[in-house]
Amino acid sequence: MLVQFMLKNVLSFKDETILDMTAVNAYKEHASNLIDIGAKEKFLKVAAIYGANASGKSNLYLAMKFFQRIIIESLNNVEDGALTAIAQWYIPFSFEEKEENSEFQIVEMIGNDEYKYGFEYNAECIVTEWMYKKNIKTNRVSTIFERTTDFVKFGASVRKECEVYKEQIPPETLVLSFFNKLKLKTEIFRNLYGSIMSTLVVPADFWENTSILEELLPSLIDSEKEGLVEFLGAIDTGIVDIDYFDSENQIKFITTHIGKDGNEYPLGLYSESEGTIKSILLYIYAKAAVLGDGSIFVDELNIKLHPLLLKFIVDLFYEKNSKAQLIYTTHDTTLLDKKFFRRDQIWFVQKDEFGYSELTALSDFKVRSDASFEKDYLAGVYGGIPLIKEFELEAGE
Repeated sequence: MLVQFMLKNVLSFKDETILDMTAVNAYKEHASNLIDIGAKEKFLKVAAIYGANASGKSNLYLAMKFFQRIIIESLNNVEDGALTAIAQWYIPFSFEEKEENSEFQIVEMIGNDEYKYGFEYNAECIVTEWMYKKNIKTNRVSTIFERTTDFVKFGASVRKECEVYKEQIPPETLVLSFFNKLKLKTEIFRNLYGSIMSTLVVPADFWENTSILEELLPSLIDSEKEGLVEFLGAIDTGIVDIDYFDSENQIKFITTHIGKDGNEYPLGLYSESEGTIKSILLYIYAKAAVLGDGSIFVDELNIKLHPLLLKFIVDLFYEKNSKAQLIYTTHDTTLLDKKFFRRDQIWFVQKDEFGYSELTALSDFKVRSDASFEKDYLAGVYGGIPLIKEFELEAGE
């Protein structure tokens, strides 16, 4: 479960920026919007990030993507002249002459343990890297490892098994990536690696990738067709059935509609609207997250979706016993309302005139009990809206 994600000097986020999924204990509204694991803290199931076009809100999604790609690829061998993972995904703030190191840190909850893991890097090497574990029942914190350009120091729980390998870790490779690939008695590296990768990072145009449908939709139809058809009916697509068949090693999907005459009429899935295709993909992702207690981070979730459908997707994550999480960026303000969200679930990204993006939570503002979140946001109270200057258009002759 994702607790916190921090980035520094990545894309338009020059200063340390933290997206925190920890709930504010003082807020008592919408208890069903929270994950309760029996600890002192509760955690958010959904976080919505608002911002104008070019404000940098999509850079949060990209930062999570860069973070994961470095972890996945930093151990990969590269051909002569090819970029290493850290060189490829080192994209610091652009509008300063001096290039500084970039930094990521994530806090993940796995069972009764909270893991804090992060690294500082540039295009040449991993500068520092760290991993700590805290038991949430005893509050005991233990060091798993600390790494600089000069040394790697292991904690007592893994030292005996890991110490022998420390000279083999290349300067451009993460310790986490290195030990995740080894067959060790300890599961701690694989567990954290898997937890980080359980956050599925989804681009704004994901519905254009039909290979995802061909890979995942057949098994969903085989195992949970009834639930999928019920979902498609609930969002008013007009689809009463969906099926697939193999044709010359190519999977074809067929949806069924009822005509005015009461007869059934088949239609190829790719003849459906982009909104319908996106909805099916979102359902697949949401079901995977809910069943596996994972997270999805979706850029521009509102694109191609009616506002009521957006709410339907959000509501899928409020299943009572689920620890699944949804984080999404948007500029659609339909759900920006206290009826749907707590103040700690709403975030804003604002970019200043010099290109610096800043992330703030609605909970950072003093909000009146009778305030309209949407009205105040559009009035510029919280930032995150475009600063449109007046200009004149000359009429053509």
